[in-house]
Amino acid sequence: MRCRHWRRVPLDLAREARERSAAECVDRAVQCQLSAHDDGEHYGLLDDLGEYGTALWLRWQKRTEVGLVMLSDCPVVAPGPDGEGCCLFADHPELHTWEDTLEEVSCHN
Repeated sequence: MRCRHWRRVPLDLAREARERSAAECVDRAVQCQLSAHDDGEHYGLLDDLGEYGTALWLRWQKRTEVGLVMLSDCPVVAPGPDGEGCCLFADHPELHTWEDTLEEVSCHN
């Protein structure tokens, strides 16, 4: 299950994100893309930069400043011939995105 935390993107960071990416607009709020957690850092995807497998993320913690970070894509692929790639960043904490999806499906059975 994905983290339930959301964060508004401050206007100055939204402006900077538009300048650093090819996107004409940036979401006004982002949801943390990591698996469910309360403590530690949260990461919301702003834009896939397409430069050498990197993306622009909004990073925040509770009651602290937010910032933009450019992170390399996670290189891990799910097992099997049609393995899905992870949609997070390299060395991320928690589960890979396909593992998180499997956990959600198994909870409903």
